[in-house]
Amino acid sequence: MDPDNPVVRLCVQGMAAEAEGRADDARARFRQAWDIAADDYEKCVAAHYLARHQPTPAETLRWNQECLDRADAVGDERVRGFYASLHVTMGSAYRALGDPTAAHRHFVRAAAHIGDVPAGAYADWTRFGIADGLRTTRRNGPLAALLERLCARGELRALGVILPPYLGDLGTEEERERLITALRMVHAARWPRMTNNRRWAR
Repeated sequence: MDPDNPVVRLCVQGMAAEAEGRADDARARFRQAWDIAADDYEKCVAAHYLARHQPTPAETLRWNQECLDRADAVGDERVRGFYASLHVTMGSAYRALGDPTAAHRHFVRAAAHIGDVPAGAYADWTRFGIADGLRTTRRNGPLAALLERLCARGELRALGVILPPYLGDLGTEEERERLITALRMVHAARWPRMTNNRRWAR
């Protein structure tokens, strides 16, 4: 994003106010950014930040949808890297509204766009948000139960091997294989003496 763009400048100021705990000032900057935005791209940027300061989950969803619609209207390379984050915020909004099915659809779409986010801390954080969203919007299976037992027993070695691929799992075949390999390693090492582990070695 162009730091000299007046909408971007206002959003940066709003983020600084937010970081300092001045929520009202932040909201005012983001609203001002929305009011002066001259095209769909600028509206997309402003709506993204406005969504962060809404009083209800329904209003948060409305502004996130506005942001996504504006990105679709732009439809060029300027917004290509936005989509993973935009779908994470949509998924989070639907999850807050108690609609895990709609939320899961957006987290899946976010995963499909993670490759468009430049490598770095922001991409890592977005990936974590996607993986967390995917986990929390699908049924808990035997793996979740296994991890709960490992946590309860303080099995740090096993958790240290399993958690990295588990927390970063975006559902691809490669990531699923990494997770299965980690589970097999833990089973082979016989760290947690649990009969249920045998199923993960298959």
